[in-house]
Amino acid sequence: MSERSKMCETSKARCRRARFVTILIAATLSFTLGTGVLWAGPPFFTDDPETPEYRHWEFYVASQYTESDEGKSGTAPHFEVNYAVLPDVMLHTIVPFAWDKPNDESSKYGLGDVELGVKYRFIHESDTIPQVGAFPTLTLPTGDEDRGLGEGRAKLFLPLWFQKSWGPWSSYAGGGYWINPGDDRQNYWFTGWQVQRELSELLTLGAEIFYLTADTVDGGNSSGFNVGAIINLTKRHHLLFSIGQDIHGGNDVSMYLGYQLTLGPR
Repeated sequence: MSERSKMCETSKARCRRARFVTILIAATLSFTLGTGVLWAGPPFFTDDPETPEYRHWEFYVASQYTESDEGKSGTAPHFEVNYAVLPDVMLHTIVPFAWDKPNDESSKYGLGDVELGVKYRFIHESDTIPQVGAFPTLTLPTGDEDRGLGEGRAKLFLPLWFQKSWGPWSSYAGGGYWINPGDDRQNYWFTGWQVQRELSELLTLGAEIFYLTADTVDGGNSSGFNVGAIINLTKRHHLLFSIGQDIHGGNDVSMYLGYQLTLGPR
């Protein structure tokens, strides 16, 4: 008897959940065959200072979708991996397969811009103070700029994140400075604030607002919101979803749908 068969004999419910997760992953990949900006703290733009437990992993398979007046774009899918190499220190990478569909043009698909980062939580939460962490990330120009799959230049984000919890409620906020080189580009700021509530062990609901200054010389500032949910199928298997729109700026509509697997030493 195979190892999987033994597992099914001992826990049929667990195997049913595993098959359900597999179906949902497939649905994730087919739901958004397409999207632009990679999201910071899935499923939101705003991130938090938390890192996985020491020697634990986080794996994401996700898709993003963005629609604006100029067309549609996204990832289908992108892969995110986080690993706590030391207590309170997390290594991070995102490898996206991007697509771009400008209005009245054909779709393009291929490797997007890869993201690398290190998160360091240097203050832990107490009754009176929030936890605090820094999370510098570097975006590499691995996508084809001429096909709309990348930005053509490296970018560096230098943020600081804060988080505080009260029973089933928690909130995180912060932001940072994007170093964005280029002839027609300029450095810019991002700031965001997220609030969420754990309704049960299964479901957490949240919402965020965010604000960005102009990233191009002739561009404008923008702001928007997202609402989302985290569904904990088991302690290791999770589904994440969010949807939102700009309040001011490009009038973009954004969606995120992803599956997360957490692993670590027993």
